[in-house]
Amino acid sequence: MSYQTINPASNKLVKTWTDHNDQQVEQALKTADDLYHSSWSKGDIQPRLQVLKKMADLIDARVEELAKTASVEMGKLINQSRGEVQLCAQIARYYAENAERFLAPTRYPSELGEAWVENHPIGVLVAVEPWNFPFYQLMRVLAPNLAAGNPVLAKHAANVPHCATLFEELVTEAGAPKGAWTNLFISNDQVASLIADDRVQGAALTGSERAGSAVAQQAGKYLKKTTLELGGNDVFVVLDDCDLDKAVKAGVGARLSNCGQVCTAAKRFIVHEKVADAFFEKFTQAFRDVKIGDPLDESTTLGPLSSSTARDTLVKQVEQAVSKGAKLHIGGKVVAGEGCFYEPTILSGITRDNPAYFEEFFGPVAQVYVVKDDEEVVKLANDSHYGLGGAVFSKDIARARKLASRIETGMVYINSASDTSAELPFGGVKRSGYGRELSDLGIKEFVNQKLVVVSSD
Repeated sequence: MSYQTINPASNKLVKTWTDHNDQQVEQALKTADDLYHSSWSKGDIQPRLQVLKKMADLIDARVEELAKTASVEMGKLINQSRGEVQLCAQIARYYAENAERFLAPTRYPSELGEAWVENHPIGVLVAVEPWNFPFYQLMRVLAPNLAAGNPVLAKHAANVPHCATLFEELVTEAGAPKGAWTNLFISNDQVASLIADDRVQGAALTGSERAGSAVAQQAGKYLKKTTLELGGNDVFVVLDDCDLDKAVKAGVGARLSNCGQVCTAAKRFIVHEKVADAFFEKFTQAFRDVKIGDPLDESTTLGPLSSSTARDTLVKQVEQAVSKGAKLHIGGKVVAGEGCFYEPTILSGITRDNPAYFEEFFGPVAQVYVVKDDEEVVKLANDSHYGLGGAVFSKDIARARKLASRIETGMVYINSASDTSAELPFGGVKRSGYGRELSDLGIKEFVNQKLVVVSSD
């Protein structure tokens, strides 16, 4: 597998990275497993929490360097990269300050005697992570599992090796022992072999439905625990009583942030018929006003897609959608010149027999659907293979809350676009995966919740 840094703004190769061979992978696994059986993993939690505190400080001191690396490697706007890096520091700090409380024993009143549940690490984990948030995705796995005592072997995406390398260096500089977090440039076959190994106890994956299915299948074969955060086809509901300008502004950001390459990005805009014309006008104009360019330029508002492959995939999806009857309102073309740029695009008139109805468009393409009432909102929102996030815009909070409760997703935001924060659980249902990351729920995914009972006799 070729790990390469290719700047998507120019499509030029920056650096090629050397893969890890099987012997190096075996040594990494042995080191991680030895660490799990040591007092580092199974002893006092405070040394582990101090690593997270130190890592947060290191990240805060290197925001510009880390942000620029992400922007060059996968095309994220520089200010969005800064935000991602700062979020990583927040997550590290959050678990440093709260993990001990989350992992404290929980008492259970029982007639059988004094009972409590303890939380213990389970062992070495394999993490398979994507490129769209090259630091944040890693931190979501590292912070709770470092606190819990689970060593992690991490396979990052092949197009962000520089970010992967820097992250591992930060963990080491923060004082973590060798084996706590190991970056591996490995193939899918090597990942499968790791999951099969008796020393590995679980796997966490964020990525495509295809990748999630492969990891879940392999883990299931060997009875290993997994968490999966996969694709999304999130709805952005615009009701007739909403603040339309606020909804348009939030919707544009929710669809075009990170060039639309976000699992929880707004992808299906469900608009009430009473405000549909006004929404279309304002939404289309906002897409026209986008400034496409170098992600390192502070004035740029839409950067490139992450790779030529990502761009070409999006081209095919849009062309197929239009050929099957979708109406193209704006965009729909590759931007001429170097780089992996694609015009911001709006589609409507997508019927259920159009493949676009069920597909995730991972790029700056919005689908707009017009509905007549709240029942149609729910029916359309839930008619999806995915169920990750969503948003509802309405001035009537009671109405919005009822809709939020009926939408089949793992997360719903009212009067704001989907977001993320260390203290909030993140995850979905259906083909968007299972399990939760972040918050108190995320740290419990890979721990042994062990019941201990002292008989009352």
